[in-house]
Amino acid sequence: MRSLLRPRLLGALLLVTVTTALPRADPAPASAAMTRLASLAGDVRDADGHAYGVRDDSGRTMDTAEITQAPDGTYLAVYHSTLADGRFHSALATSTDLRTWTRRHDFGAGTSQPTLAPDGAGGYVLAYEKDPDNHIAVRGYADLGALLTGHADRAYDAPRTLSPCAEGTPDITAVRNGTVALTGHYRADCDTDRQLRAVLTDFTTWHAEPDQRLDRALEAWGTSGNIGDRSTVQLAGTRLVLIEGQRWREDFGSWRTYAYDPVTGRADPLTVRTHGGSRAFANPSTTLLTDPDGHPALLVSLFLPSEGAAPGETGQLLYWREL
Repeated sequence: MRSLLRPRLLGALLLVTVTTALPRADPAPASAAMTRLASLAGDVRDADGHAYGVRDDSGRTMDTAEITQAPDGTYLAVYHSTLADGRFHSALATSTDLRTWTRRHDFGAGTSQPTLAPDGAGGYVLAYEKDPDNHIAVRGYADLGALLTGHADRAYDAPRTLSPCAEGTPDITAVRNGTVALTGHYRADCDTDRQLRAVLTDFTTWHAEPDQRLDRALEAWGTSGNIGDRSTVQLAGTRLVLIEGQRWREDFGSWRTYAYDPVTGRADPLTVRTHGGSRAFANPSTTLLTDPDGHPALLVSLFLPSEGAAPGETGQLLYWREL
């Protein structure tokens, strides 16, 4: 029975590519859900809470932080920092207020761009980009205690099948019955980052394929550089994606954030306004949670590179709006 159900599960977890006309840049919002997301995430000055330049209690920067919430209400952040060895180190930290963070575990040198999701059975699945030979690594943890101490009971290092040079920046989109659905990027022609989607079955079988429809949605806005990190959120019953696009390669000041509607295949630029007027925004992540005041909220996490950041705003930004 399990082998008969698996193909259906695989099909449900992977996004179905629909044959449509090429997406186009359009000033009109792609959907009402996109308009709602823009109103919640567009202005940090209207947020119910925010923090710029977020660091953990040891002083490490919490770059590319992705936030989720444990059943007891504790906030969990996975992020990476560049340490004295010159390498990325991914780590896990906990918080009760979304502003002060206590580092709990370092996942080791050469780990970056981490993503975390509950597995539906009391445990967690973590994925990150691993170097050397940049690839996606996935780890499973039996419960929160195992995650906090870094004791994985399942491990898989994915082969690079789309690029001989690099595949990484994962985002876990679903975990069901031992099957993990992810998105990520691959270095197309060993030159420019483009999007992929993948499924890991039973921590033994990996399948990845390009997501050209998503790439085209950002290219329609003149994105000629890398298309990288992304995050999925279910807002008002509609699945949406926040994604970064670089207008020009090697120009970190040209990173922008877009909202993508998988149904229409269109992307809208997300105009983010900060207190100081920062212009560049990368590594978007968003999630629904209960905020420190006990209200349902949408949290957005963005990395502000120094090339486009206003004074005092460089680094990781967290902000949330109550729903």
